[in-house]
Amino acid sequence: MPQGYLLFHLNLAFSSIKTELRPQVIEKCYWPLLRLAEKRTLPVGIELTGWTLTQIAALDPQWVVKFAALLKAGRCELIGSGWTQMIGPLAAHEANRWNQRLGLQAYRELLDATPAIVLVNEMAFSTGMVDVYAEAGYQGLVMDRDNVRLALGLAGAPLSATPTHALGCGDAAQASTLPVLWGDSILFQSLQRVVHGDKPMAEYLAYVARRAERDGTVLPIYCNDAEIFDFRPGRFTTEAVLTGESEWRKLAQLCDRLEADLGLQWLSPSAALATVQASLPRQARVLSSVAHPIPVKKQAKYNINRWAVTGRDDLALNSDCHRLCTALQAAGNTTPEDWRTLCELWASDLRTHITDPRWAEAQARRQALLQRLGLSDAPTGTAPITWQPLASFAAPAGVQLDSDDSGILLNLRTAHTALTLNQRRGLTLQSLGFATNDWRPVVGTLAQGHFDSIELGADFYSGGVLLESPVNRARLTDLEWVQPEAALHDGDLMLRARLPFAGGVLEKRLAISLQTASVRLGYHFEAIERPLGSLRVGVLTLLHEHLVEPLTLHCHQGGGEEHFTLNQLSTHAAAASTLVSSTAAFGATDGRLRLTDARGPVLTLQWDPTRCAAAPMLTHQDASPTPFTRLKFSLAELDDTTRPGGTLRDFELTLTPG
Repeated sequence: MPQGYLLFHLNLAFSSIKTELRPQVIEKCYWPLLRLAEKRTLPVGIELTGWTLTQIAALDPQWVVKFAALLKAGRCELIGSGWTQMIGPLAAHEANRWNQRLGLQAYRELLDATPAIVLVNEMAFSTGMVDVYAEAGYQGLVMDRDNVRLALGLAGAPLSATPTHALGCGDAAQASTLPVLWGDSILFQSLQRVVHGDKPMAEYLAYVARRAERDGTVLPIYCNDAEIFDFRPGRFTTEAVLTGESEWRKLAQLCDRLEADLGLQWLSPSAALATVQASLPRQARVLSSVAHPIPVKKQAKYNINRWAVTGRDDLALNSDCHRLCTALQAAGNTTPEDWRTLCELWASDLRTHITDPRWAEAQARRQALLQRLGLSDAPTGTAPITWQPLASFAAPAGVQLDSDDSGILLNLRTAHTALTLNQRRGLTLQSLGFATNDWRPVVGTLAQGHFDSIELGADFYSGGVLLESPVNRARLTDLEWVQPEAALHDGDLMLRARLPFAGGVLEKRLAISLQTASVRLGYHFEAIERPLGSLRVGVLTLLHEHLVEPLTLHCHQGGGEEHFTLNQLSTHAAAASTLVSSTAAFGATDGRLRLTDARGPVLTLQWDPTRCAAAPMLTHQDASPTPFTRLKFSLAELDDTTRPGGTLRDFELTLTPG
């Protein structure tokens, strides 16, 4: 006999729902859900944030009373979320901890209940979040199965090959481990289409029957939004039209048909998780990979960059959230209200189809908290620097600074760093090596002809900038002749070049430390608008001939340090479609990526997310005679949430030998 579960996600902060329509959402969506649980033997899971629960309590307290009674009677199950729907892999570790702490407090105070299972917010998963959930006391998590299987190379494997448990960070023997209740994007989208009248019920029932026969496990019949039945959020012009027939009634009839025609037995989410765990051998694994470091729900257009560098102004909003979190931690602030405000500013819905009034309200709260914590509207710039033409600049003692015979390559060497720059290509890095790495150049340029395949028949520089806008049909780079200027400032030898770019000026700076092994790349934008497209800076090409396999990238994604071996095709910056410019990125929530090879540390990349919370992306593929690997940092991407306006933040990237 097949078994299945239903889990509904309740979110009064849904981006495109106007504030004044929230009572209507409760009436048309949330009350019918409770009646479904009360009148039928459907032990549904109901997941909502502490913020949403608090809003419902203020608008319709009887709903909370009824929900609490149904929970006590075992007619439904509370599924955890947090105080807000934060994208954990993009938020600071301490903010994630507070988000869970505040959410659990709201459940206890308003429902006298503590959830055993947590749903991964927006199904945006990282290994570090497993530790956050385990620390909060959760005994299991709900995550989308399809994209985890894709990340682990299991897309064509039987479902029995899917891990049963998610490993956290650290050594496998000591890592946190949580059992996983899997959701399924195709199953929940199929149910939505039947209820909306876009798919015949007979066709749906036949599909579920095939899935039950093939999968042989508990079916995640539905695991998604409640606000799309008998209500339309207004997010897309292509939303199904309301016909007047009750969609909740149609959903109940569909559930009856699943019982009558297929013999489906309904389980609560906790019972479903226990059943799956009892029927399958334990398989505990890290649920991400270097190609998919942050698996997300549904199709490729729903990737982590949707909340990182798109929307109305994700980059600036995320950067300020990091500033606020850092300030709260530095002050030892344990005031729950301040952390609630920060969690609300870090909520996912501000980064998608948020309405104009709600966006304006969020900006006012953001500025108010910044000012109350003594932070200015934007990070302050650096002290003034006196520049002079490179031709008249005298290098300090112990520093070699000269050009090659062609006047194209500029060679610079200190006691710690060897650097060659290409003046013909915008001061890109020809090669960079450090004394502590035996002067091995691990970052630089691979000239056309290095690779055997015509697919890679181009020059691949380091330190460059690339802007692509299909909306404006523009592709711009910084690969132009420059006349560098130089200066000595604060213990650094500095070089800069200014180039016309995208209607303004791009100023590139390099700061080479004279005391340590460190090079800082700076990208400063003057009168350049945030593009309706992608803008990637700090593009770095690895020189594999000086590295020893395997290579591993290390970073934090909302929790502890995660490790990604470069062992599979990774194309984070590849477009998902003509309207979605990328498919993946690393969270790197502490502003750091570390690269190691078989010999040990190779390179550390560090930036300040409180100034610019850029999204690091990886390109890696096998090639001949060496693999092809590039890292780049996105300041803007294009998808259906992107809106004109917003701001570009200057970006500085520091390279050290690790």
